[in-house]
Amino acid sequence: MRLALWCRVVIILSALLFIPAVVTVHAATAVRLEKKFAKYEQFIKIDKSSNKLYFYEKGKLVKSFPVATGKKPSYTPEGLFTIHEKIKNRPYYKEKIKGGDPKNPLGDRWLGLKVTRNGKTSYAYGIHGNNNEKSIGKYVSAGCIRMHNKDVRWLYDQIKTPTLVYIISSK
Repeated sequence: MRLALWCRVVIILSALLFIPAVVTVHAATAVRLEKKFAKYEQFIKIDKSSNKLYFYEKGKLVKSFPVATGKKPSYTPEGLFTIHEKIKNRPYYKEKIKGGDPKNPLGDRWLGLKVTRNGKTSYAYGIHGNNNEKSIGKYVSAGCIRMHNKDVRWLYDQIKTPTLVYIISSK
């Protein structure tokens, strides 16, 4: 009986020692920032394969958020871009919806990206809130990065322009 009890104790202690190591290794690989980007005061990394946004300051992870990205992989551009503008209550020009309107699919915060691909620059992409909170974590947008409204408000208050944004797909 003492042997059986001792075996259980050893198994439980082994599990307690092993599990945190596995969790730590997994967390470190999920949010690691490449050294070449760690030098920046602020940095955002978006991983389309996991629909996660990571916010770093001075190379250290501050916070991560679930996001929604493009319906098709090609919709949300990949590469290194900058936040060129911050707008509260940006209108949705496509359907002429005023900023601040609950029907506005952009929510009430817009972090506009300057996206240059193949020598052409676009200001049509952004990190923004939304009017469909259930869409977060899914592949549903026309190319922008959607966040929960409370999350984008927090990020908006932290971000300076021109913060770098690195969008990848780690698949």
